[in-house]
Amino acid sequence: MIRGAVAIFTRDFKKFLSNPFVVIMTLMMPIMYLVIFGNAMGGTISHIPVAVVQEGPPYNNTPLFTSAAYELNHISQKDDPKLLDVTVYSDEITAKHDLAKGLVTAVIVFPSEVSNDHAIRLYVDSSNSITPALVESGVNSVLVKFMAHNPVLINKIYGDIKYIQFFGVGVIMMAIFTSTMFGGGIALIKDRENGIHEGYLVTPVQRTSIIAGIISSGTIRAFIAGFTIFLIDILITGIVIQSLEDFFLAMLVILIACIGVTSLVVSFASRFSAQQEYASTVAFLNLILFMTSGAFYPVIGMPDWLRWITVINPEYYGVDALRGIILRGQGLDVIGIDLIALMIFSGAMFILGIVTYRRTLE
Repeated sequence: MIRGAVAIFTRDFKKFLSNPFVVIMTLMMPIMYLVIFGNAMGGTISHIPVAVVQEGPPYNNTPLFTSAAYELNHISQKDDPKLLDVTVYSDEITAKHDLAKGLVTAVIVFPSEVSNDHAIRLYVDSSNSITPALVESGVNSVLVKFMAHNPVLINKIYGDIKYIQFFGVGVIMMAIFTSTMFGGGIALIKDRENGIHEGYLVTPVQRTSIIAGIISSGTIRAFIAGFTIFLIDILITGIVIQSLEDFFLAMLVILIACIGVTSLVVSFASRFSAQQEYASTVAFLNLILFMTSGAFYPVIGMPDWLRWITVINPEYYGVDALRGIILRGQGLDVIGIDLIALMIFSGAMFILGIVTYRRTLE
């Protein structure tokens, strides 16, 4: 019995060592978890864009407004990262308009009269559960420094959004990627191993039609997964979709993301002949994309070198667009850039998927 066990162990271990790619990826995954996850979560949030404005009339700047605006713009944290990036506005309406557009995360309105009885109004983007508390803390620290006892009235413009609602939107993108990775890519490799797709070459079906059909099927599966998680989010987290227009806009974002992710996975699956190599590579890719998408933690809290990955990360644009629609009720005028980025990515990946898969059939 022992001899048989040793023989099986030797065979399996040699099989493992015979594939250096899998060995390398096995070692790389923990390292990347340490580097990516360790820097993407819990980093020091800095350079939060805020608007500072004085209510009027009168419009003459009070000493408190002038001093507080300067001091807010120079608040430093540990190791001297700047906490706030302050922009002084001339009127409250414009400042609130930029807050609704996502150009700033808070609007601080100082009273036009010098009195401790007049409140300072703080309007915050409450779709992010972390930065509002930091802005409030900054305002309070400045008031303490100037020995001003004005009360601070906080207005959460999107209501009291919990972290589970913030994170739940990101899970939709994870569901899309996971369903495509396991349901599409691995199935594609298994079919190739069984010689199924090669058998299509003797049929009148064109190679472009084959890959278009595969991507379409994977897109539908990914959309069902994303839509299911979307409904579960509503039931579990208590998210309220404000209008039918927002619902269909969210479905459009999910659909475009599904096309891009499915095409990406198909292009990767086309380059691998073994399931182990494919699974380890795509899991590695999923880690990088999901951790830098802002699903867990605001992108503004990531270090600069990691934040640059979000620029080319399609999941970031998907999460940001869905968060804008679902949590903030924003429309195309705000999420348009995210949607354009997703469409460019999806179009490029669709072409890449067709080209790479056609080569496997030649």
